[in-house]
Amino acid sequence: MSNVSGKAWDTALFKRIMRYVRPYKNTFIVTAFLVIVLAILGPLRPWLIQYTIDEEVKNFNADGVLKLTLIMIGVLILEAIVQFYQTYWANWLGQTIIKDLRVQLYKHIMSFRLKYFDRTAIGTLVTRTVSDIETIANIFSQGVLVIIGDILKLVAVVGFMVSVDWLLTLITLIPIPILIIATNIFKKVIKKAFQDVRTQISRLNAFVQERVTGMKIIQIFNREKVEMSRFEKMNKLHRNAHIQTVWAYSIFFPVVEMLSAASLALLVWWGTKGVLAGYTTLGNLMAFIMYIYMMYRPIRQLADRFNTLQMGMVSSERVFKVLDTDSFIENKGSFSKPKLEGEIEFKNVWFAYNEDEYVLKDISFTAKAGETIAFVGATGSGKTSTINLLGRFYEFQKGDIIVDGVSIRDYDISELRSRMAVVLQDVFLFSDSIYNNITLNNSDIPEEKVIEAAKKVGAHDFISKLPAAYHYDVKERGGMLSVGQRQLISFIRAYVHDPSILILDEATSSIDTESEQMIQKATDVLTEGRTSIVIAHRLSTIQKADKIIVLEAGRIIEQGNHQELLAQNGHYKKLFDLQFKEEVVKSA
Repeated sequence: MSNVSGKAWDTALFKRIMRYVRPYKNTFIVTAFLVIVLAILGPLRPWLIQYTIDEEVKNFNADGVLKLTLIMIGVLILEAIVQFYQTYWANWLGQTIIKDLRVQLYKHIMSFRLKYFDRTAIGTLVTRTVSDIETIANIFSQGVLVIIGDILKLVAVVGFMVSVDWLLTLITLIPIPILIIATNIFKKVIKKAFQDVRTQISRLNAFVQERVTGMKIIQIFNREKVEMSRFEKMNKLHRNAHIQTVWAYSIFFPVVEMLSAASLALLVWWGTKGVLAGYTTLGNLMAFIMYIYMMYRPIRQLADRFNTLQMGMVSSERVFKVLDTDSFIENKGSFSKPKLEGEIEFKNVWFAYNEDEYVLKDISFTAKAGETIAFVGATGSGKTSTINLLGRFYEFQKGDIIVDGVSIRDYDISELRSRMAVVLQDVFLFSDSIYNNITLNNSDIPEEKVIEAAKKVGAHDFISKLPAAYHYDVKERGGMLSVGQRQLISFIRAYVHDPSILILDEATSSIDTESEQMIQKATDVLTEGRTSIVIAHRLSTIQKADKIIVLEAGRIIEQGNHQELLAQNGHYKKLFDLQFKEEVVKSA
């Protein structure tokens, strides 16, 4: 889209926005009709005043004046009613369209592979989903339809003026070419200014979101002043972007007022001469004074409407850029089965986050149904990358991964992932109840099942002591609970979803010894009867594993059970001896 230039780009973008009107075309047509009616009713009042003065007042016809006055009041009431419905339906249309667009955008974002979120600021996506889409609503409520109405009103005003006195019309329109030039210049300046405004808003949102999320780190390392200084600089850039729009307004509006005053001066000069000379009337002069106001007001508002339209266009460009992002794994597979046996085979798998920078190299291993496979190795050796491939959260480049004899690329992704459960090292809990965090709002999981699972995992005692037990709100990211408690909740979450394949990603690396013992018991419960893949930091937690795979620099260098690897006297033995010595020192 960015390769399309200038006017053609705007046209293409606008056409794309208007596609979202199609489901509501009847509402759009009704609203457009009301806009046309308003454009006619407005200029009708000065014409009635002109007729009243020149025909009824001039002939001292009181009944005629009363009759026309009542007609003008009726026109005013009708105009107010039409204005109400036009405003209501235009805003309804805008809000309904962005509701649909926001759903589409959010659904699109939900389908992105994790790689996209690795390189995109969360605050930026929040801006796209909330404020940018909200701005698009103004295209319909304050933009395109109202612009059409203003243009029609201008045409109607000029038409009435010509029908009343064509020569007087030409005189009053003399400043209009200057106004057209000024409006074009203003349009270009304000478009660039509002693009900068949206950019600065996005950056500011991303900055604030990241700093609030990481406030603990900022305070621990005493970085408040530094981050405050950076915020002030970004806030200043945001202010300067807005000042550019204010500067454009500050010049344009006085220019419009001056040209309006010039038209009025020309009208008074020429019209007064015409009244005195008899080639125009006082009614014409009074009507033209109102017509000038009606003509310049839409012109000035057109600039405002155009700004609104430009802001909506800029926002829509950003939203469509996300919608046009092809960052999701294609779900071409359709294979599914009610329950997986859990047999897994990695066949010569190569994987890179960035092209040709492989973090996994020729990985091959098998896990029989019901076995527990453990991965060990230094940080960056490829342990987490391996398990990320199994659920197709990232796409491998070479080789294949087989589950129950079928390539995972042949599975429907949703079906495949629904048969797996992952317990991460960094447990994420939503600002919601413990029950909803466990079930993830799945109504098919009753509270009785959750309580039963909590008892088996060993978490029921601490949950039942909380103020609202399973309906206790854990607040953002589970901040009201300890690390060990959050980890136990994640175990219950995995248990109640009854996965065929369980993945534990260093689930005991960040907790104390007492909590580790609880979680080790929970692990035994959770892994029973299902294929389990465990990433271990503490080797003491995986000694019972059926197979231990040692990774180094993305390659498998050893594999076997605990006793076999110790007997090999290789890398695993060194890791075990080193960790055992550390534990002896700590206990001493």
